[in-house]
Amino acid sequence: MNILSQIHNLFFAELHNAGTSLLRLVLAAVLGGLIGLEREIKHRPAGLRTNIFICLGAAMFTLLSDQLAQMHIGDHTRIAAQIIPGIGFIGAGSILHSRGDLITGITSAATIFVVASVGMAVGGGLYLTAIFATALILLCLFLLGNAELRYSLKINFYTYEVTGKGEEEVSREVNRVLEKVHATMQAVKIAPTKDYVRVQFDVEGTRREQDIVLHGLRESSILASAIPLGAVQPE
Repeated sequence: MNILSQIHNLFFAELHNAGTSLLRLVLAAVLGGLIGLEREIKHRPAGLRTNIFICLGAAMFTLLSDQLAQMHIGDHTRIAAQIIPGIGFIGAGSILHSRGDLITGITSAATIFVVASVGMAVGGGLYLTAIFATALILLCLFLLGNAELRYSLKINFYTYEVTGKGEEEVSREVNRVLEKVHATMQAVKIAPTKDYVRVQFDVEGTRREQDIVLHGLRESSILASAIPLGAVQPE
């Protein structure tokens, strides 16, 4: 009973002094969740849970770096300093070299990096800085992402599926349409059926060029159908 009493007293003594730390962790989870929600809505690999964990973990390590240094007389920044190389390792894992010269995941990696900095700011007690940074990050992700699409600033791969009577006939017609934007079919997949042939392929180009391709495919009298399947590994 004496041991249980000591454990009880230690727990409630720490709980009494941990109010600020708990609030910081909650705020870090909320801010990371806001950024992660935007990533989740756009179906990015690093989504809601990933960004919450990164922001929460960065805040936690920053708190530990300060509190353990006070308890054991050490460097207040030693643990926090290791967050940056650790986040760099996670960010590198989100960058993929997909096909051709296209590299995807850089925006996701940069988001992971900056979300960790928000967590560190919260862990260090810089609440206004963390909240302002979160608002600025969301503004950039929403506005700049839409601007890239609207003004055709970014090149990406889009996947299409078309159907027709024969493989050669379909390929010839698709190449005729792609000639308008000086593009070629990539990652071609062919699935013959009893009545027709299905062809899936990727096309590299800006949003404006992809609109031209889709319009040309749908207007073709040779192709029975043309369906856009979306971007390949978007940022």
